Amino acid sequence: MTEPLTKTSATSERSSGSEAWDIIKVVLQALALAILVRIFLYQPFNIPSGSMENTLLVGDYLFVSKYKYGYSQYSFSWPLNVVSFSGRVWEGTPERGDIAVFRKPTNLEEDFIKRVIGLPGERVQMKDGVLYINGNAIPKARVEDYEEPASAGNIRRIPRFEETLPNGVKYFVLDRSPDRSGDNTAEYVVPPGHYFMMGDNRDNSSDSRFQGADEVGYVPLQNFIGRAEIIFFSTDGSANWWEVWKWPLATRWSRLGQLTR
Repeated sequence: MTEPLTKTSATSERSSGSEAWDIIKVVLQALALAILVRIFLYQPFNIPSGSMENTLLVGDYLFVSKYKYGYSQYSFSWPLNVVSFSGRVWEGTPERGDIAVFRKPTNLEEDFIKRVIGLPGERVQMKDGVLYINGNAIPKARVEDYEEPASAGNIRRIPRFEETLPNGVKYFVLDRSPDRSGDNTAEYVVPPGHYFMMGDNRDNSSDSRFQGADEVGYVPLQNFIGRAEIIFFSTDGSANWWEVWKWPLATRWSRLGQLTR
């Protein structure tokens, strides 16, 4: 015959059940908070290509501030894929020099990250690798070369320059080869409500300099997701996710916590 539960054992079971429920509530609350932060405040984004070198490297992981520009339907691509509306809520204005994540106008399933160069109504042109905004050349000063790994353990040296935009924002650009297709362009007039975006790795960036049917072209404000803020993790790709023992050597520790501007 089964012995009846004593008062002490019954109380112990209720206490254990209460503790388990408390743990579940904490986990659910933390999960709900994480989802709300991702939807409305900060979205993680990883760098899949070298178009923003050497400001951003392949393997960098960023936090993108979604509230800086307000919210459009593309701000809620996850998990609210059904959200659809025109315009922006609490609209914010991208500033020249911002590094921004946006939906590619010719492929709304694809996220891009570039630097804001031209504002609505401005004239933008490249001449012999020099950027012009409204007919004025943007100062471009030669600095130390950028060094990147090459085959057989060698180092490749890439010419690097510092540009200074009219609002004082400074950043480095790479010039891998002279006389590339994006080094000399027509003069573009940015349409109202649109922005001219460029990558810092000028010879390896698909951006607003290219206006074809499958290219980036001008980017409408509607397509902006947010402004890149800070690098929270970076890996050189030498370790798979399951190779935990390699993580310390694969992590680019010096890049953690860097601001992206």
